[in-house]
Amino acid sequence: MKALLERLQPLGRALMLPIAVLPAAALLLRLGQPDLLDIAFMSAAGDAVFSNLGLLFAIGVAVGFARDGNGAAGLAGVVCFLIATEGAKALLVVPPEVVAGLPETAVALAEAAWRDGALARLSVPIGIISGLIAGDFYNRFSTLKLPEYLAFFAGRRFVPIVSGVAGLALAAIIGFGFSGISGAMDGFSRAIVGSGEVGLFLYGVLNRLLIVTGLHHILNNIAWFVIGDYQGVTGDLRRFFAGDPEAGAFMSGFFPVMMFGLPAACLAMYHAAKPERKKAVGGMLMSLALTAFLTGVTEPIEFTFMFLAPVLYAVHTVLTGAAMVIMSLLDVKLGFGFSAGLFDYVLNFNQSTRPLMLIPVGLVYFALYYGLFRLVIRWMDLKTPGREDEPMAASGAVQTTTSGGRGAAYLAALGGAANVESVDACTTRLRLILNDQSAVDEAGLKALGARGLVRPSDRALQVVLGPIADQVADEIRAALTAAPVAGAGNADDWLAALGGRSNVLSVERRDGRVLLRLKAVSGLDVAALKALGARGVAVTTVGAHLILGPRAEAVARDLAAAS
Repeated sequence: MKALLERLQPLGRALMLPIAVLPAAALLLRLGQPDLLDIAFMSAAGDAVFSNLGLLFAIGVAVGFARDGNGAAGLAGVVCFLIATEGAKALLVVPPEVVAGLPETAVALAEAAWRDGALARLSVPIGIISGLIAGDFYNRFSTLKLPEYLAFFAGRRFVPIVSGVAGLALAAIIGFGFSGISGAMDGFSRAIVGSGEVGLFLYGVLNRLLIVTGLHHILNNIAWFVIGDYQGVTGDLRRFFAGDPEAGAFMSGFFPVMMFGLPAACLAMYHAAKPERKKAVGGMLMSLALTAFLTGVTEPIEFTFMFLAPVLYAVHTVLTGAAMVIMSLLDVKLGFGFSAGLFDYVLNFNQSTRPLMLIPVGLVYFALYYGLFRLVIRWMDLKTPGREDEPMAASGAVQTTTSGGRGAAYLAALGGAANVESVDACTTRLRLILNDQSAVDEAGLKALGARGLVRPSDRALQVVLGPIADQVADEIRAALTAAPVAGAGNADDWLAALGGRSNVLSVERRDGRVLLRLKAVSGLDVAALKALGARGVAVTTVGAHLILGPRAEAVARDLAAAS
């Protein structure tokens, strides 16, 4: 199970890359509507994003799933998506009633429109599948070697080619099996929508429970981009912005929790803090509460009590499910382009159904969360912020005493460059693969501003930071590049293990590897290379590949300069 969770981490991260563009698209779409600024080209610009979400998912998922985020994976995702969709269209059989009674000149246009509409309903699933194929193929084939007469098509150039072949197979599956696939999707959507309040309750509960693993993004993608159908547009979120009056059921219930409930939890934690600690934690808790209220980003709050009080978090998940049910029973339909915060509430107010009902429901949730948190914190003597036995680091204040700034400080707390195999981020958390979890300084990470840590597997680590996660990930990558290589650590030692300076003809970095062309491979000392930090050594007929991970760039740079 842990191995499966580790393998699913890149998927959750990859799905967030295309979703990150939706707030801007939703803003353009709403501001351009007649009830706001009434600027047609602005509304059309926003609609262009929603109309091409499948393509965006193909690009974003491919880049996010590729081990180094290379653009070649995104190109491969586009190739796979276009071949799959256009190929499938050619295989679709248009029902006779679609063109019945039409003049001959209009038949071709009607058939094309029907095919476009039919495939549009599947565009997001096809985009996600295309992105996963392209990302996986990039990881497998981006360093592929071919015979010299085919060398132009080797490596990264091979990835779009093989992804296109996969797209052709995908087109055949969709085209020949369209009636079954479409029927299954319709049946699934009707079952979810038909489950009514029970389905909404389960969705709300599972959404909060899966936050622990970071896999709630997968569940959200089904609800927001697949379920339901309105004039050929699928998904609760997409249908809401397309004007479906029934859309919003899978979003409305988050507003009472994120705008009122969790900020009230912050107030309860502040009031429960020791008197001498209130000033120290007040700024942090106020920042978390405002972030949740304004933007709907709540994970930093949830991780302050998720592991301290699992029972309290279980109550939070049930209350989230209950909020979904309550808003549905009150026929409240709210939507968002980013999350359930004040900005989205105000922006989409005129497009919502009974939006003012949020106020009384929200106030009830504020009182409920505040009372529950005050009671449970006191009763169980929970060490929430401000109640710790030892003083904690100043709220959100990132300590950067380590030379090299914040990225270097985080890298040191993660056990150093040799311990970090990969660094990624989603909206609110770092997603890391480490060599040794025991080398992590948990207290040091919390002193740097981490709100919580999740270990989905023996090697996977998630560090909850809030909206700054992506910036911190970039800084850690920069620190990894600049970090000295573990082991004996200088270029002369590496050259000696490679058979001497004169034995090295060329040095090239490719992703996490250093590719070497040597005069004689017999001069290699594999044991010495591994002692210097190489994770693996692949010997070829003309040289060797050193597998180094994030440190490959620094090693290649030093070797090139020394040889």
